[in-house]
Amino acid sequence: MVQFEVPAIVPADPEANITDLLVKRVEATPNLALFSVPEGAGWRDITAADFQTAVIALAKGFAAAGIQPGEKVGFLARTTYEWSLVDFALFYAGAVMVPIYETSSPAQIQWIMEDSGAIALMVESGDHFAKVDEVRGDLPLVRDVWQLHLGAIDTLTAAGASIEDAEIERRRNLAVASDIATLIYTSGSTGRPKGCVLTHSNFVELTRNSAKSLDKVVSTPGASTVLFITTAHVFARFISILNVHAGVRTGHQPDTKQLLPALGSFKPTFLLAVPRVFEKVYNSAEQKAEGGGKGKIFRAAAAAAIEHSRLLEEGKKIPFGLKIKFALFDKLVYSKLREAMGGNIQYAVSGSAPLGARLGHFFHSLGVVILEGYGLTETTAPATVNLADKSKIGTVGPALPGVGVRLADDGEIEVKGINVFKEYWNNPEATAEAFDDGWFRTGDIGSFDSEGFLTVTGRKKEIIVTAGGKNVAPAALEDPIRANPIIGQVVVVGDQKPFISALITLDSEMLPTWLGNNGLPADMSLTDASSNEAVRAEVQRAVDIANKNVSRAESIRKFTILDTEWTEASGHLTPKMSIKRNVIVSDFAGEISAIYDEPVQTTNVPIG
Repeated sequence: MVQFEVPAIVPADPEANITDLLVKRVEATPNLALFSVPEGAGWRDITAADFQTAVIALAKGFAAAGIQPGEKVGFLARTTYEWSLVDFALFYAGAVMVPIYETSSPAQIQWIMEDSGAIALMVESGDHFAKVDEVRGDLPLVRDVWQLHLGAIDTLTAAGASIEDAEIERRRNLAVASDIATLIYTSGSTGRPKGCVLTHSNFVELTRNSAKSLDKVVSTPGASTVLFITTAHVFARFISILNVHAGVRTGHQPDTKQLLPALGSFKPTFLLAVPRVFEKVYNSAEQKAEGGGKGKIFRAAAAAAIEHSRLLEEGKKIPFGLKIKFALFDKLVYSKLREAMGGNIQYAVSGSAPLGARLGHFFHSLGVVILEGYGLTETTAPATVNLADKSKIGTVGPALPGVGVRLADDGEIEVKGINVFKEYWNNPEATAEAFDDGWFRTGDIGSFDSEGFLTVTGRKKEIIVTAGGKNVAPAALEDPIRANPIIGQVVVVGDQKPFISALITLDSEMLPTWLGNNGLPADMSLTDASSNEAVRAEVQRAVDIANKNVSRAESIRKFTILDTEWTEASGHLTPKMSIKRNVIVSDFAGEISAIYDEPVQTTNVPIG
């Protein structure tokens, strides 16, 4: 059994809770801009001291509303400054937040509120309130539903004016490290979401140790970021808390279509993103260049960037000719992309899915070091992450301080340490099943290199076994195909079938640009595009590229382009944009059967 454990850098404090992180930040730098909120065409700073003042005032409001220490309060909202304000106010009031994805259905909201035993709920908008209203009659424990857009924060703050500071200080100090800090429900790619009990220690110790490991990212003077990933997910929630501890100035942009303008005005030094964001940035730049007649230049620049980064990572000398090309393309291409992202980004932390070496090397040559990491809700987000001073593209890095990672005999990744959750809420059977002698079973398959850098190859339950007995990890095929600009999502199938095939959807955002660049009507419908020969040829090209990385037995022999999209609203994606494989396979069982009912026709794999 291969195992790597990294000792904690910061000694554990059994009395500490999350509020202590803000208290110490205010003591150290009260006038430091901890947040910035949109104002006109720019941003207005909120200092650490002002944030704490607002937190305490809102905590008083929760106390005045009858929220008792230990009680659970649901929160359903987009990623805005108010998210952190409500989060810390509930911590200060001694309460436990139960975050709910703002895209959740009424049934999902009901399940989470009911299962958690939450007694109040705060939502952002009237649309959110309408969802709650549908199931309010089935939630007898819920006493209050507040709405941000109707001035809930101001109303609560005013109502709490009579509560003494000493009461909030008393409440703030009630929780110790081992107590529950939050109850986060898994996004539910299979079955009903389970509530993960994350403790104050999980956040505090992981935050303090991660800040040391990522010192160059979060602790450098002027460090800043714009959050746009949903803060209801543990990944962004952890980063939000880490930023408070490290003194990172944080802005928010809940509308990803407005992300580039936000980056341009905010000018962050690092980003938190998922691979799909980097794919979109690259693909948009490529198609824009193609539309301007400079596609050949962009592709040459991309090739030079990737080669340049590979040689640097391998410690090899850069040939003179490549140096000249790189310098030229830096002026023509790379500098424009850097400017589009604000001009100051040095690092990006990426998680939730493999990025792929191509994009990693491309952005590295732009001056953006993408630090891929790995973790789950049950590990309070990161268990491993590449470091600023030592990263390996294509891996998710070594274990963080205070964390141990090992591989079981079947290759399953198991985690133990300061970040591992306490239990599943009201589910002792699932809790017992999730642990192997104290190590959390992640359900993912991976491998280590000699230095302990982890590579994740796929989900254990998603491994496909063909009729010929070949084990196939879908991610190895899906990730490179999804990198193509016109492809939205991919699901590889073939369990107990004679060959591997795939269901593919088109990206409705990128498709019009690609169609226009290729002399086709930009307003072509998804239905027409899915059967268009030029579109099919482009999808075939993406499949061919992916097939080059695997053996013949693992290669995709056939694919079907669907005339629909998989979205969170359709029930086929989780809130973090992961595919719900079992749902897709069930909903598109007819399309899958049709693939295997017809004779194999392929242009790229000879069938003997």
